[in-house]
Amino acid sequence: MSSKTDARLTPSQRLGRGLKYSAVGPVDVTLGTAGLSVQGVQSAAVRIRRRLDKSRLAKELGDAQDAIAQELAAAQEVLSNLPQVIADARKPKRSRRPLVLAAVGAVVLAGGAVAFTIVRRSMQPEPSPLPPSVDVSPKP
Repeated sequence: MSSKTDARLTPSQRLGRGLKYSAVGPVDVTLGTAGLSVQGVQSAAVRIRRRLDKSRLAKELGDAQDAIAQELAAAQEVLSNLPQVIADARKPKRSRRPLVLAAVGAVVLAGGAVAFTIVRRSMQPEPSPLPPSVDVSPKP
């Protein structure tokens, strides 16, 4: 294995390197500080947004619970009235149905009679206005 030896820097190279790092150093410190500040602001904004979302979510959850409670109360009221509604539905009601059916039957019967008469008349031949060509009376 061979080992590399560092080449000695000349004084001008040494001066250049020192100036380079002394100029870059404060810039790096400034950029690092600014970057940390930006990250801190972003982190704080995210925390605030999360708290706001949690508070909104809690409010929406409370509203949803209220709506569900109202729906449950309405459902309980409907269920408590259900036996009465079923009992009312089972009571026989007097209806006009037989009268309506009788009226419809009479109309259908009358319509049938009219149709039958029209058909009978159309099947009979109409008498000719001309006198008969053959004598109708038999000869003795």
